[in-house]
Amino acid sequence: MNIARRLFRSPFSRACLSLLLVFALGLVFNADGAFYSWGTHRDMLRQVSVIGILACGMTVVIVSGGIDLSVGSVLGLCAVLFSLLTIRAGWHPAAAAGATLAGGLACGAVSGYLTGRFRIQPFLSTLAMMVFARGIAKWISGGQKISTALQTPDGSYTYVQVPPVFDLLSARIAGGHIAVVTLILAASLVCCGILLSRTRPGRHLYALGGNEEAARYAGIPVLRTTVLAYALSGVLCGVAGICQAAQELQGDPEAGSTYELSAIAMVVIGGTSLRGGEGSVRLTALGILIIGYLEKILSINAVGEETRLMLTGAIIVAAVLLQKKR
Repeated sequence: MNIARRLFRSPFSRACLSLLLVFALGLVFNADGAFYSWGTHRDMLRQVSVIGILACGMTVVIVSGGIDLSVGSVLGLCAVLFSLLTIRAGWHPAAAAGATLAGGLACGAVSGYLTGRFRIQPFLSTLAMMVFARGIAKWISGGQKISTALQTPDGSYTYVQVPPVFDLLSARIAGGHIAVVTLILAASLVCCGILLSRTRPGRHLYALGGNEEAARYAGIPVLRTTVLAYALSGVLCGVAGICQAAQELQGDPEAGSTYELSAIAMVVIGGTSLRGGEGSVRLTALGILIIGYLEKILSINAVGEETRLMLTGAIIVAAVLLQKKR
């Protein structure tokens, strides 16, 4: 009994149990055997990868005691920027990716600076960035999707070739069994995991999330650490925006709407505490699989998107209540 109680108190054990329960749900409601097909699992990993990349950055921010509500809007901005530079301006993919990542980094760094320097609540500073980034995305795109269809002066449309980098990022390898964007998610998880568990800035992030004043008295550079957390989240928004543009073959200024909700859900359901100072990328990886499988099971059983969104919100509340009880 005591062993079971200890296991249930472990965030990792609870997340593993939740994943097993969701997987069992898929075995029961398998949509006439669709859940047993590898293609279903492969597609789930591909579909969840973009939001999973956002969740990696969200983990770093939440561990530091913050929250980032702007990730969906920054993703939309980065998707538009990358599409403009590659499709319309004809930039080399490496230069376009560098400029896009720099744009994401700048958005995150501004949010972090406002939070750390002026002591603005993260909820408010990132809410302001959410609105601001969405406005920039609509401004630079003219409120239109940036696609390969170009309108001529006479009102007709001409089509340009899809940049090869789009085909590369949306491709599948290993005989079509693994999507490239899934590998990018895996790389993001590894990099964030190394940062949090193996580096001095990672220890600073945990200390900052545990107690900001104590971290300050201990000589930890609070402002620099705060900016680092949000800047990294911004960079990963840039990565996710590039992948989103490649998958959709366009830059949509409305892309990423409600993605922040799903990213937070993945982090919290995995077991990372919203109070900060606790959690890991390993837990977030489990949260990504839980949310991914849950949404895929609902999708193959023809459950509407509105129900999926409501269920995601309910999961966040349940996870927070469980953390509070613990």
